[in-house]
Amino acid sequence: MELKIKILKWSAGAPVAILNEKTANILGVKTKGRIFIKTLSKKPQGVSTVIDTAKTLVSSNEIAISSELKERLLLDAGQKVDVDLAPTPRSLVFIKKKMNGEMLTQEEINEIIHDIINNSLSEAEIALFISAMYEKGMKMKETIFLINAVLNSGKRLKLKGKFIVDKHSIGGIPGNRTTPIVVSICAAAGLIFPKSSSRAITTPAGTADVVETIADVDFTIPELKKIVQKVGACLIWGGSLEIVPADEKIITIEKILNIDPESQLLASIMSKKLALGAKYILIDIPYGKTAKVTKSKALHLKRKFEFLGRHFKKILKVVLTKGDEPIGNGIGPALEIIDILKILSRAEDRPLDLEKKSVFLAGQLFEMTGKSPKGKGEILAREMLDSGKAIKKFKDIIKAQRGSLHRLRLAKFKRDIQVKSNARIIDIDNKKITSLARIAGCPMDKSAGLYLYKHIGARLKKGEKILTVYAESKSRLRDALNFYNEQKPITLKNN
Repeated sequence: MELKIKILKWSAGAPVAILNEKTANILGVKTKGRIFIKTLSKKPQGVSTVIDTAKTLVSSNEIAISSELKERLLLDAGQKVDVDLAPTPRSLVFIKKKMNGEMLTQEEINEIIHDIINNSLSEAEIALFISAMYEKGMKMKETIFLINAVLNSGKRLKLKGKFIVDKHSIGGIPGNRTTPIVVSICAAAGLIFPKSSSRAITTPAGTADVVETIADVDFTIPELKKIVQKVGACLIWGGSLEIVPADEKIITIEKILNIDPESQLLASIMSKKLALGAKYILIDIPYGKTAKVTKSKALHLKRKFEFLGRHFKKILKVVLTKGDEPIGNGIGPALEIIDILKILSRAEDRPLDLEKKSVFLAGQLFEMTGKSPKGKGEILAREMLDSGKAIKKFKDIIKAQRGSLHRLRLAKFKRDIQVKSNARIIDIDNKKITSLARIAGCPMDKSAGLYLYKHIGARLKKGEKILTVYAESKSRLRDALNFYNEQKPITLKNN
């Protein structure tokens, strides 16, 4: 069926089209169904896309398209295209195979990833693949196949330099915003640190969300290269680079499902590190009762990462860190950047737990690269902080990313939570704290979040503040306070 292009000024985050209801009925396609759009040029180009339907937005001889679809096929308003039902992707057969617990080949995983990128699979079908990985697992061979497929689906960054480093935390701990501090310390000492980060998946903020409170994080590969060549490091969002586009699509669905399959976690981290050309890779696995993983699971992941490091011929080290409670005071994008600035500027009220962990991680990278002798890495890391070189490097990075500290703002509404009697903190539940911050508006409301004044073991006097909740609306603040009172994420014992 030939239809005319109607261009709407909207972005759906993926190639999406809208058909008139009557046209959709003639084609035999329903909302969220797939169609195949093909240009009528001498060298036709085509793409599968998900559709929505409308009664009046488009006429029966038109197809309305998102900006992503316009750019993909270089379409103009009024241009005629051929529209038909999209064939069922062969990759669905392979997804069902994984759902049955069978092992997939490199070619089968390649096809699944190819169809994810080309929009040939719907969100529901991608969710099936993620669920199958989560329920049935993947053998190490399959995980390597997945890394290869994701890595080869996008572009790669090629940088010159002997000491190109990267680090990654598997997440799951509120706060714990070590990356901007570690990047600043390491780059100040001469290591090249092209840091690509994700947005929040299971926590109130990802590093990209945090940095975005004061700087741009969306850059192309040529722009990223210029930034790194100029200041030796960057703190950008990986989704804008098209380095591993399949990974970003999978992560988007993972957020909805609120699950993070082990094989996808391994593939996501390793493919990004390999795509950015890192030669030295440090992996941080926090463990604990309410962390993403227990200590036994952390040891299991450690062995897998080390195996992958050897397979891909990288100098890779895994450290296990305690994650029994939030790290730092701020939880949420804006509040976490405040923690970072306090540490870098050597403020008296800086969170020492976050500083200690950041210094430890930076020290590990210094020792891995030979910048410091074994056991002396933390000395160099502290020197970078105390000399002011780290904060200068951080400001250079922010400036290179078109940023300014003047962008930083906190939410309109806040409420202090105080203890009702003399008490000691005996437990802080990471998962409940994460839920509390999300109810307050994180990570979408970057100014929302929590400020945690004390940690496990601390003693508080009657009337002393234990937590401040920040929200952009009174209703979100009220919901967060209700959750706090009902779920009690912080356990107190009266003195």
